[in-house]
Amino acid sequence: MARALAAMPMSVRAACLALAACLPAGVATAQGASASSAVELARQADRLKPGEWVWAPQIAPRGPMLVFVDLSRQTATIYRNGVRIGVSTVSSGKAGHATPTGVFTILQKDAKHRSSTYHNAPMPYQQRLTWDGIALHAGGLPGYPESHGCVHLPYAFARELFAATDHGTTVIVAGDAQHPVASAAGQVLSPTLSASADPADFWAPERSPDGPVTIVMSRSDQSLLVLRNGVEIGRSRAALPNDNDSTHVLTLAVDAAGAPVWVYAAVSGHVDEAGKGVDEAVRNRVDIPPEFYKKAIGVLSPGATLLVTQAPLSSGATGTPLTVLRDDEPSSSND
Repeated sequence: MARALAAMPMSVRAACLALAACLPAGVATAQGASASSAVELARQADRLKPGEWVWAPQIAPRGPMLVFVDLSRQTATIYRNGVRIGVSTVSSGKAGHATPTGVFTILQKDAKHRSSTYHNAPMPYQQRLTWDGIALHAGGLPGYPESHGCVHLPYAFARELFAATDHGTTVIVAGDAQHPVASAAGQVLSPTLSASADPADFWAPERSPDGPVTIVMSRSDQSLLVLRNGVEIGRSRAALPNDNDSTHVLTLAVDAAGAPVWVYAAVSGHVDEAGKGVDEAVRNRVDIPPEFYKKAIGVLSPGATLLVTQAPLSSGATGTPLTVLRDDEPSSSND
């Protein structure tokens, strides 16, 4: 490398050194790959090494985006209109600085962000998830969790993702970086419509009139909530089978006939589910109050997200509550 730099004209060499100086220590300028089909993308995604990524946005050129960060596998998977278009290795928070799990939206985008906490360190292509310092951005990728809470991405992948997302894009963070485990097989979603309503249920779509929609269903406290653009617009009781602790992520897509269909995303322990639709037997295991169900389906469109989790949504339940964050007080990213 030194010999190659020495052979360059002074002006070119200076430009290269200046670019290197803009990257934080350890930032991966690592290998990226493109794919021409979903099959090819899947093949390349299965053999990614630390710092590598694959990106194929042409597979689904339009539609709402979903970013799924799997802490157990240290990967980020990108979906557009329910179709997987990219996979990257990541590095999340180390012990003592764990990246929070939950449902987030992109609150702020800053391609040239610098940390006010860590000595003005550059954090290229930052996409903020919380106002207290958690974000996606280009950073070091040693092959294990080593950040102070943010999700580090390869530099070039961070640039591509930054260009593809918008404010309000849904980001789901799940898994356990410190104790990765493969979940047991489980069941998911949707209504036989016999559950009774609860006095705590509410529906207030005016809180957030537009933006991407995410539904979170909790087995732990038998409830669901509806978020639009990161703001809770509805909550209801929901009778869910509670015979396993699996996490499932689904996106609402459109089938060949133009009908809406929920399809599974690939999450730890359920990689074989990716792209499969939800069958009738699974839908029939979930009960939602009929009136609430009618209201909820009225705000859904292709690209909506469904997260099924064991984590509780209420603070009074046992276990670690799921983080559903949208803060109002801006501060600086601290990673």
